[in-house]
Amino acid sequence: MREEHGEIVSSDVGLLDLLRKVSPQTVNQLADAMGVTATAVRQRLTRLMAQGLVERASQATRRGRPSHQYRLTLAGRRRTGANFADLAVALWEEVRAIGDPEVRRGLLQRISRRLAERYSEQISGTTLEEKMESLAAFFAQKRIPFVVSQSSEGLPILNATACPYPDLAEQDRSVCAMERLLFEEMLGQQIRLSNCRLDGGGCCEFTPGASPSAN
Repeated sequence: MREEHGEIVSSDVGLLDLLRKVSPQTVNQLADAMGVTATAVRQRLTRLMAQGLVERASQATRRGRPSHQYRLTLAGRRRTGANFADLAVALWEEVRAIGDPEVRRGLLQRISRRLAERYSEQISGTTLEEKMESLAAFFAQKRIPFVVSQSSEGLPILNATACPYPDLAEQDRSVCAMERLLFEEMLGQQIRLSNCRLDGGGCCEFTPGASPSAN
């Protein structure tokens, strides 16, 4: 019998974070990444599946025995992204009610500036790459995973390895535009969304440069 979503046990947090970043995963992959035994991983998965936060899928193998892989359910993605989810939902109910595109765009910009003002003291660095690293570290404190990589041209790329509000973004892609505007304000640089999970990308990538869409 499935339990209602209760409190997440502290030892399960790392496993949930791994499944947010890379999914699906096998028991052995999770055990190797976490440095614990496969038995410990199975115990945690059993607990999380009972809470409805993780689900198991089976894949056929050459030997005939199915291989089990685990991933977050929609409830699991919502739960692990709860830091921003409540704020995003509250804001978006108001934003989506605005019919005028120009008014809506202006509101997105004002929200982004207000958030950037609130967070600006947490961001340090002189180069864009240093600022991106600082931004990634800031969001890591809020359990929102970002990593910084480099393009083939040597430009820094900010990669969002898990969406803070997956169900909301699937309903209204304007939330991606607000996130981009927020990063522009925090980094002091024009930023474009060069890759997006909603378009089939492995993660959302934010790179230097003007956005092709005003959104």
